[in-house]
Amino acid sequence: MTFLLQFDDYVCIGDTIKCTVDGYTVTARIAHDETPDPPDERQDGFWPSLYPNNAGFIGAGNGWRDRFDTAQAKAERVMAAWKNDEWFYCGVILSVAIDGLVLTDHASSLWGIEANYPDSDNAYLSEVANELLSEAITEAKAERAQQCAILCQTEAVA
Repeated sequence: MTFLLQFDDYVCIGDTIKCTVDGYTVTARIAHDETPDPPDERQDGFWPSLYPNNAGFIGAGNGWRDRFDTAQAKAERVMAAWKNDEWFYCGVILSVAIDGLVLTDHASSLWGIEANYPDSDNAYLSEVANELLSEAITEAKAERAQQCAILCQTEAVA
């Protein structure tokens, strides 16, 4: 039970991938994470540090200056790309339908994921979709049972 198609190397809000599981059509879509915080405010240790008590500590030992310079350059490149809107935080939302009828538009999701992050192929977005798949199917089956129970009660009254 997995998505056979993967999200592209470059994604946009609204991009989707689909799969079918036990007659259910599951759609994973990219949604914009509305939290406006930049990466250096969202991630402890985003900026490298030479101080052991800081979250971004690069470690002691030989080559510390090169490791620090490399980490600093990467952090600056990531921040510049963020400021240029080259990447964003997103959510992966799974919806489930059966025979064209949407059972749940938000069966499961995960938020705060980097999309189009520098030097990334967005493979993690597809991994997340696959990890959420069984939860989405469980949610859809529960929703289907609830809708069937409501319909059965309605017919019994009529």
